[in-house]
Amino acid sequence: MTLVSARELVSAAATAGTGIGAFNVIHLETAEGLVRASALAQLPVILQISQNCADYHGGLEPIALSTLAAARRAETPVAVHLDHAERPELVDEAVSLGFGSVMFDGGALPYDENVALTAEVAARARAAGVYVEGELGEVGGKDGAHAPGVRTDPGEARAFVAATGVDALAVAVGSSHAMTDRTASLDLDLIARLRAALRGAAADGTDVPLVLHGSSGVADAVIADAVRAGMTKVNVSTHLNGFFTRAVREVLAADERLVDSRKYLAPARAALADEAARMLRLFALLPSENPAPVAEVPGTAATSTRNDDR
Repeated sequence: MTLVSARELVSAAATAGTGIGAFNVIHLETAEGLVRASALAQLPVILQISQNCADYHGGLEPIALSTLAAARRAETPVAVHLDHAERPELVDEAVSLGFGSVMFDGGALPYDENVALTAEVAARARAAGVYVEGELGEVGGKDGAHAPGVRTDPGEARAFVAATGVDALAVAVGSSHAMTDRTASLDLDLIARLRAALRGAAADGTDVPLVLHGSSGVADAVIADAVRAGMTKVNVSTHLNGFFTRAVREVLAADERLVDSRKYLAPARAALADEAARMLRLFALLPSENPAPVAEVPGTAATSTRNDDR
């Protein structure tokens, strides 16, 4: 399969009433593991690169080019998406590098500023044929941002879409970034009301899909219920980081003399792939071939709690 746009994958999932997994890339092994997960599940996947990830690599281009290359070699449909960009120039760079979709994150701004800046960024991206995700009602856990009780108002959501022209909308419904236990409670009634509010809300009269951030802290059954209630794109990072890191620790604990990083990164990549494949089936509302994973071991999630932690 060739590289596809998140537009195709999100639209297909929304039409089918299922969810699509959007998983964060940290480094090349993550990207390779997520492509493998898509092949294992025989389902499409969205690979996300955040502003935080780009900064870690000293710029967007190195990690973007390697991730795009991994996606182009995939056997299944794979999209590459810019996640949580707070700098407009990073969105412009992603568009120039060949990303098919971007997220501009103005969720921490006052409403009027969020609308104005999101509309400006979205107009440039959409002119290049790029799918745009916005955020309204910032999801908790990013750099300690806001109280967890924030919720997105359905009427405000429709007005925000009309004013900005975004194609998909990340909403606050009870989840929080960077959680390492799966105890978050989602407001399923609010999800259904948001979904209803965004029917026909796009400029072309089509529905605007909902995006769930902070999904690592949400139990399997609750995520499935959220998809049934109207959630389409489901973002995950911290949960998968935990599987990767735990596998590294297990290998190193078994052989303290090991120095070849390939010997512990390969099992970690495989562990991430297996769990991501299971989650893809969960989001697609398909029976899982594997039991639900054990609870995260404390400390196995990535140490950063910035923008790419879900």
